[in-house]
Amino acid sequence: MFKKILFFIIFCCITLSVFSSEWIELSSEHFIIYYKENENFAKEVSYKAEKYYNSIASDIGYSRYSNFWTWDKRVKIYIYPTKKDYLKETNQPDWSEGMADYKNKQILSYALSEGFLDSILPHEMAHLIFRDFVGFKSEIPLWLDEGVAQWAENLKRANIKKLAKELYQKEFLLSLKDIMTLDIRSLKDKNKVFIRPTKTKSGEDGVLFIGAEQLITNYYIQSASIVGFLIEKYGSYSFSNFCRELRDGKSVEEAIRIAYPHIVNLEELETLWRRYLERE
Repeated sequence: MFKKILFFIIFCCITLSVFSSEWIELSSEHFIIYYKENENFAKEVSYKAEKYYNSIASDIGYSRYSNFWTWDKRVKIYIYPTKKDYLKETNQPDWSEGMADYKNKQILSYALSEGFLDSILPHEMAHLIFRDFVGFKSEIPLWLDEGVAQWAENLKRANIKKLAKELYQKEFLLSLKDIMTLDIRSLKDKNKVFIRPTKTKSGEDGVLFIGAEQLITNYYIQSASIVGFLIEKYGSYSFSNFCRELRDGKSVEEAIRIAYPHIVNLEELETLWRRYLERE
Protein backbone atom coordinates (compact mmCIF):
# COMPACT_ATOMS: atom_id res chain seq x y z
CA MET A 1 0.00 0.00 0.00
CA PHE A 2 2.83 2.34 0.95
CA LYS A 3 4.54 1.67 -2.40
CA LYS A 4 1.32 2.54 -4.27
CA ILE A 5 0.97 5.82 -2.39
CA LEU A 6 4.65 6.64 -2.99
CA PHE A 7 4.28 5.83 -6.69
CA PHE A 8 1.19 8.05 -6.90
CA ILE A 9 3.01 10.97 -5.25
CA ILE A 10 6.00 10.61 -7.60
CA PHE A 11 3.66 10.39 -10.60
CA CYS A 12 1.86 13.57 -9.54
CA CYS A 13 5.14 15.42 -9.08
CA ILE A 14 6.38 14.38 -12.51
CA THR A 15 3.05 15.30 -14.09
CA LEU A 16 3.04 18.73 -12.42
CA SER A 17 6.63 19.27 -13.53
CA VAL A 18 5.77 18.43 -17.14
CA PHE A 19 2.72 20.68 -17.19
CA SER A 20 4.56 23.54 -15.50
CA SER A 21 7.18 23.47 -18.26
CA GLU A 22 4.67 23.69 -21.10
CA TRP A 23 4.19 26.91 -23.02
CA ILE A 24 1.02 28.94 -22.53
CA GLU A 25 -0.31 30.61 -25.69
CA LEU A 26 -1.61 34.16 -26.01
CA SER A 27 -2.80 34.95 -29.54
CA SER A 28 -3.43 38.28 -31.26
CA GLU A 29 -4.05 39.23 -34.88
CA HIS A 30 -0.43 39.00 -36.02
CA PHE A 31 1.37 37.25 -33.15
CA ILE A 32 1.31 34.21 -30.90
CA ILE A 33 3.01 34.86 -27.58
CA TYR A 34 4.39 31.78 -25.79
CA TYR A 35 5.16 32.16 -22.09
CA LYS A 36 5.43 30.02 -18.95
CA GLU A 37 5.19 32.67 -16.24
CA ASN A 38 4.35 36.35 -15.85
CA GLU A 39 1.12 36.68 -17.82
CA ASN A 40 1.11 40.47 -17.43
CA PHE A 41 4.44 40.78 -19.23
CA ALA A 42 3.18 38.50 -22.01
CA LYS A 43 0.10 40.70 -22.42
CA GLU A 44 2.27 43.80 -22.60
CA VAL A 45 4.44 42.13 -25.26
CA SER A 46 1.32 41.27 -27.26
CA TYR A 47 -0.02 44.84 -27.04
CA LYS A 48 3.32 46.43 -27.96
CA ALA A 49 3.93 43.98 -30.81
CA GLU A 50 0.63 44.87 -32.50
CA LYS A 51 1.33 48.57 -32.00
CA TYR A 52 4.81 48.26 -33.52
CA TYR A 53 3.49 46.14 -36.37
CA ASN A 54 1.09 48.89 -37.45
CA SER A 55 3.76 51.58 -37.13
CA ILE A 56 6.51 49.70 -39.00
CA ALA A 57 4.16 48.42 -41.69
CA SER A 58 2.85 51.94 -42.24
CA ASP A 59 6.36 53.40 -42.51
CA ILE A 60 7.58 51.00 -45.19
CA GLY A 61 4.26 50.51 -46.99
CA TYR A 62 3.92 46.90 -45.90
CA SER A 63 0.38 47.43 -44.60
CA ARG A 64 -0.97 47.33 -48.14
CA TYR A 65 -0.41 43.57 -48.10
CA SER A 66 -3.19 42.60 -45.71
CA ASN A 67 -2.71 38.83 -45.51
CA PHE A 68 0.86 38.84 -44.22
CA TRP A 69 1.43 37.72 -40.61
CA THR A 70 -2.15 36.53 -40.04
CA TRP A 71 -3.60 33.13 -39.08
CA ASP A 72 -0.96 30.41 -39.59
CA LYS A 73 1.56 33.03 -40.77
CA ARG A 74 1.62 34.83 -37.43
CA VAL A 75 5.01 35.51 -35.87
CA LYS A 76 5.80 33.54 -32.72
CA ILE A 77 7.30 35.32 -29.73
CA TYR A 78 8.79 33.10 -26.99
CA ILE A 79 9.20 34.62 -23.52
CA TYR A 80 11.39 32.43 -21.28
CA PRO A 81 10.85 32.69 -17.49
CA THR A 82 14.42 33.85 -16.74
CA LYS A 83 17.51 35.05 -18.54
CA LYS A 84 19.26 31.82 -17.53
CA ASP A 85 16.56 29.78 -19.30
CA TYR A 86 16.76 32.03 -22.36
CA LEU A 87 20.55 31.77 -22.66
CA LYS A 88 20.51 28.01 -22.10
CA GLU A 89 17.90 27.34 -24.79
CA THR A 90 19.22 29.79 -27.41
CA ASN A 91 23.01 29.55 -26.87
CA GLN A 92 23.24 33.33 -27.09
CA PRO A 93 26.11 35.31 -25.49
CA ASP A 94 25.65 36.60 -21.93
CA TRP A 95 24.93 40.17 -23.06
CA SER A 96 21.99 39.11 -25.26
CA GLU A 97 18.54 40.37 -24.21
CA GLY A 98 16.64 38.95 -27.19
CA MET A 99 17.02 37.58 -30.71
CA ALA A 100 15.13 36.82 -33.91
CA ASP A 101 15.04 33.57 -35.86
CA TYR A 102 14.36 34.87 -39.37
CA LYS A 103 14.01 31.45 -40.94
CA ASN A 104 11.20 30.38 -38.59
CA LYS A 105 9.75 33.88 -38.01
CA GLN A 106 10.31 33.77 -34.27
CA ILE A 107 11.44 36.33 -31.70
CA LEU A 108 12.89 35.08 -28.41
CA SER A 109 13.57 36.82 -25.10
CA TYR A 110 12.78 36.42 -21.40
CA ALA A 111 10.38 37.95 -18.89
CA LEU A 112 11.22 41.54 -17.91
CA SER A 113 14.23 41.64 -20.23
CA GLU A 114 15.87 45.07 -20.09
CA GLY A 115 15.17 47.04 -23.25
CA PHE A 116 13.13 44.29 -24.88
CA LEU A 117 9.79 46.11 -25.13
CA ASP A 118 11.12 49.48 -26.29
CA SER A 119 14.16 48.48 -28.32
CA ILE A 120 14.74 44.82 -29.14
CA LEU A 121 11.12 43.96 -30.01
CA PRO A 122 10.55 46.73 -32.60
CA HIS A 123 14.10 46.28 -33.96
CA GLU A 124 13.76 42.55 -34.61
CA MET A 125 10.19 42.94 -35.87
CA ALA A 126 11.40 45.50 -38.41
CA HIS A 127 14.03 43.06 -39.67
CA LEU A 128 11.33 40.39 -40.15
CA ILE A 129 8.80 42.74 -41.78
CA PHE A 130 11.39 44.27 -44.11
CA ARG A 131 12.71 40.87 -45.18
CA ASP A 132 9.18 39.56 -45.66
CA PHE A 133 8.64 42.50 -48.00
CA VAL A 134 11.88 42.43 -50.05
CA GLY A 135 12.61 38.70 -49.71
CA PHE A 136 15.77 36.90 -48.66
CA LYS A 137 17.15 36.36 -52.15
CA SER A 138 17.54 40.05 -52.97
CA GLU A 139 21.00 41.60 -52.59
CA ILE A 140 19.98 44.03 -49.87
CA PRO A 141 22.90 46.03 -48.42
CA LEU A 142 23.40 45.67 -44.69
CA TRP A 143 23.05 49.41 -44.05
CA LEU A 144 19.49 49.42 -45.43
CA ASP A 145 18.43 46.36 -43.43
CA GLU A 146 19.91 47.82 -40.24
CA GLY A 147 18.66 51.32 -41.03
CA VAL A 148 15.05 50.14 -41.24
CA ALA A 149 15.42 48.24 -37.95
CA GLN A 150 17.08 51.16 -36.14
CA TRP A 151 14.43 53.61 -37.39
CA ALA A 152 11.70 51.31 -36.05
CA GLU A 153 12.85 52.06 -32.49
CA ASN A 154 10.63 55.11 -32.05
CA LEU A 155 12.23 56.26 -28.81
CA LYS A 156 15.61 56.57 -30.55
CA ARG A 157 14.49 58.67 -33.52
CA ALA A 158 15.02 62.09 -31.97
CA ASN A 159 18.48 61.08 -30.79
CA ILE A 160 19.36 59.61 -34.20
CA LYS A 161 18.48 62.93 -35.84
CA LYS A 162 20.50 64.86 -33.26
CA LEU A 163 23.58 62.65 -33.57
CA ALA A 164 23.47 62.57 -37.39
CA LYS A 165 23.34 66.37 -37.48
CA GLU A 166 26.29 66.58 -35.08
CA LEU A 167 28.33 64.24 -37.30
CA TYR A 168 27.50 66.43 -40.29
CA GLN A 169 28.46 69.64 -38.50
CA LYS A 170 31.76 68.12 -37.35
CA GLU A 171 32.42 66.82 -40.90
CA PHE A 172 32.65 63.31 -39.49
CA LEU A 173 30.17 61.47 -41.74
CA LEU A 174 31.11 58.35 -43.68
CA SER A 175 30.44 58.63 -47.40
CA LEU A 176 27.33 56.85 -48.67
CA LYS A 177 29.49 54.98 -51.17
CA ASP A 178 31.56 53.65 -48.27
CA ILE A 179 28.47 52.65 -46.27
CA MET A 180 27.14 50.75 -49.29
CA THR A 181 30.01 48.25 -49.18
CA LEU A 182 31.06 48.34 -45.53
CA ASP A 183 30.30 45.20 -43.51
CA ILE A 184 30.66 46.12 -39.85
CA ARG A 185 30.25 42.47 -38.87
CA SER A 186 33.83 41.89 -40.04
CA LEU A 187 35.31 44.49 -37.67
CA LYS A 188 36.94 42.30 -35.05
CA ASP A 189 39.79 44.49 -33.75
CA LYS A 190 38.23 47.29 -31.71
CA ASN A 191 41.62 48.97 -31.20
CA LYS A 192 42.26 49.40 -34.90
CA VAL A 193 42.10 52.84 -36.54
CA PHE A 194 40.57 53.02 -40.02
CA ILE A 195 40.99 55.50 -42.84
CA ARG A 196 37.62 56.07 -44.54
CA PRO A 197 36.47 58.44 -47.30
CA THR A 198 34.19 61.35 -46.48
CA LYS A 199 32.95 64.66 -47.85
CA THR A 200 33.21 68.09 -46.29
CA LYS A 201 30.17 70.34 -45.87
CA SER A 202 31.27 72.15 -49.02
CA GLY A 203 31.18 68.86 -50.95
CA GLU A 204 34.93 68.31 -51.24
CA ASP A 205 36.43 64.84 -50.83
CA GLY A 206 38.22 64.09 -47.58
CA VAL A 207 39.32 61.26 -45.29
CA LEU A 208 38.47 60.24 -41.74
CA PHE A 209 40.78 58.63 -39.20
CA ILE A 210 38.29 56.71 -37.11
CA GLY A 211 38.42 53.96 -34.47
CA ALA A 212 36.44 50.74 -34.86
CA GLU A 213 33.82 51.52 -32.20
CA GLN A 214 33.16 55.01 -33.57
CA LEU A 215 33.02 53.57 -37.09
CA ILE A 216 30.30 51.14 -36.01
CA THR A 217 28.42 53.92 -34.20
CA ASN A 218 28.56 56.19 -37.26
CA TYR A 219 27.40 53.36 -39.47
CA TYR A 220 24.25 52.70 -37.44
CA ILE A 221 23.42 56.39 -36.95
CA GLN A 222 23.84 57.20 -40.64
CA SER A 223 21.95 54.11 -41.82
CA ALA A 224 18.94 54.98 -39.66
CA SER A 225 19.17 58.66 -40.61
CA ILE A 226 19.11 57.94 -44.36
CA VAL A 227 16.10 55.61 -43.99
CA GLY A 228 14.35 58.22 -41.84
CA PHE A 229 15.11 60.90 -44.43
CA LEU A 230 13.56 58.85 -47.26
CA ILE A 231 10.43 58.04 -45.25
CA GLU A 232 9.86 61.45 -43.67
CA LYS A 233 10.79 63.55 -46.69
CA TYR A 234 9.12 61.53 -49.45
CA GLY A 235 6.58 59.33 -47.64
CA SER A 236 5.98 55.62 -47.14
CA TYR A 237 4.43 55.15 -50.60
CA SER A 238 7.70 55.99 -52.35
CA PHE A 239 9.65 53.92 -49.84
CA SER A 240 7.37 50.92 -50.49
CA ASN A 241 8.02 51.33 -54.23
CA PHE A 242 11.74 51.41 -53.48
CA CYS A 243 11.45 48.16 -51.47
CA ARG A 244 9.38 46.54 -54.20
CA GLU A 245 12.03 47.31 -56.83
CA LEU A 246 14.67 45.76 -54.57
CA ARG A 247 12.47 42.70 -54.16
CA ASP A 248 12.25 42.42 -57.95
CA GLY A 249 16.03 42.32 -58.29
CA LYS A 250 17.00 45.93 -58.93
CA SER A 251 20.19 47.34 -57.45
CA VAL A 252 19.87 50.01 -54.77
CA GLU A 253 20.76 52.75 -57.25
CA GLU A 254 18.27 51.47 -59.84
CA ALA A 255 15.54 51.11 -57.22
CA ILE A 256 16.18 54.65 -55.94
CA ARG A 257 16.01 56.06 -59.46
CA ILE A 258 12.66 54.36 -60.16
CA ALA A 259 11.01 55.11 -56.81
CA TYR A 260 12.41 58.65 -56.59
CA PRO A 261 12.68 59.93 -60.21
CA HIS A 262 14.33 63.20 -59.13
CA ILE A 263 17.22 61.28 -57.48
CA VAL A 264 19.35 60.14 -60.42
CA ASN A 265 22.06 58.29 -58.48
CA LEU A 266 23.50 57.63 -55.02
CA GLU A 267 25.63 60.77 -55.13
CA GLU A 268 22.47 62.83 -55.55
CA LEU A 269 20.85 60.93 -52.66
CA GLU A 270 23.82 61.75 -50.44
CA THR A 271 23.69 65.43 -51.43
CA LEU A 272 19.97 65.69 -50.63
CA TRP A 273 20.38 63.83 -47.35
CA ARG A 274 23.24 66.13 -46.26
CA ARG A 275 21.14 69.15 -47.16
CA TYR A 276 18.34 67.67 -45.05
CA LEU A 277 20.71 67.32 -42.07
CA GLU A 278 21.86 70.91 -42.45
CA ARG A 279 18.29 72.21 -42.32
CA GLU A 280 17.01 69.94 -39.53
